[in-house]
Amino acid sequence: MSTDTAPLDGALASSETHITPTKAYAPSGIRWRMMVTIAWRMMFHNKLKMAGTLIGVVFAVVLSNQQAGTFLGLIKKNTMFVDYSGADLWIVSPSTLTLQATKPMGISALYTARSTKGVAWAEPLLYGGASIQLPAGGTEPIQFVGTAAPRYAGGPWNVVAGSKSALERPNTMIFEDSERERLGGLNVGSIREVNGFKVNVGGITWGLLPFGPSFAFAEYELARRMLKIDSDQTHFVLIGLEPGANPEAVKKAIMERAPEVKVVGREEFRSMIVSFLLRRTPIGITFGTSTVFALIVGFVIVSLSMFSAVVDNIREFGTLKAIGATNGDLAKIVITQSITFALMGSLIGLAAITRIAAAIRSPKLGVLLPTQMLVGTTFIMIGMCVAASALALLRLRKVEPGMVFR
Repeated sequence: MSTDTAPLDGALASSETHITPTKAYAPSGIRWRMMVTIAWRMMFHNKLKMAGTLIGVVFAVVLSNQQAGTFLGLIKKNTMFVDYSGADLWIVSPSTLTLQATKPMGISALYTARSTKGVAWAEPLLYGGASIQLPAGGTEPIQFVGTAAPRYAGGPWNVVAGSKSALERPNTMIFEDSERERLGGLNVGSIREVNGFKVNVGGITWGLLPFGPSFAFAEYELARRMLKIDSDQTHFVLIGLEPGANPEAVKKAIMERAPEVKVVGREEFRSMIVSFLLRRTPIGITFGTSTVFALIVGFVIVSLSMFSAVVDNIREFGTLKAIGATNGDLAKIVITQSITFALMGSLIGLAAITRIAAAIRSPKLGVLLPTQMLVGTTFIMIGMCVAASALALLRLRKVEPGMVFR
């Protein structure tokens, strides 16, 4: 009897030693849906805390975009002359770092450009500081531009009263609308004294206000006399290329024939101006610091809010662990909440900043909000909120399922 059962008992014993416990897990997709649903329900359960976290994200979105948009607006104001000049190439003096009054160069560079293959047109441009006499006494500075008729390369543009053809009339200039009151109540037909010359106001522009005095335009010969520039000198030469012409080849050809000057393309000149603003002015540091500060404050607010939400719901997380949720499942909940906060806060913040930008838009201040920046902000906020959830995830790793029974 014992001999008959011994093999059977041994087989059972051997079989039992090979039995391993297994856990049945739901498919990954189902677990994700469950955790997302739980995450949203936990979020909307405490609406006051959810609002506090959203405020942090909205604050970061609005302030960072306002600072970055204002910075881009200032950059645009200082590069708009190059953008709207219509020139493909610029001939400048070798010491030129930005668009500013420089030592005049020989007018021979103009004729060299006009005789170079691939050049469709070349025009001189005068650019310098001037002052306008006010009716009540005193003077105000303006940025004086002398542009040659009939092409008027280099402006004016955005003429909202009169026309740029008015510059063909003797002793006529065009001024900026936003500076009319500061310049003594200018209107079309007003008479003012600029650099000792009496001139008529023939037109008004809108938005031509760089980081400094506003632009004022005069026909080239009038400007030359007012700025006291010799007839054989000029400040810049603007060049338009023939269709299909290679800018680099034309640039090289001009510099070989006129080595005493420098030739730059439109984008190159624009980059020079931006580099000058960032390195030689406080614009880059001021607005860059403000933008980073906004992101840091938003990060801190979201981090503290996410951690506080975990602490307030610690028993609920313990219950989830007690019924089989893993640390990975709890991480899905926190990450889902952080992404949701980022998307909701970005949507509200971007809607707010676009309205703010439209409300404060003026010739003196323009907040640029390109689509790429708005989309990039959303991704930055998602990354920031997910990173902010790291503190909460560290706390969740220490949650014990047994705490719900205490």
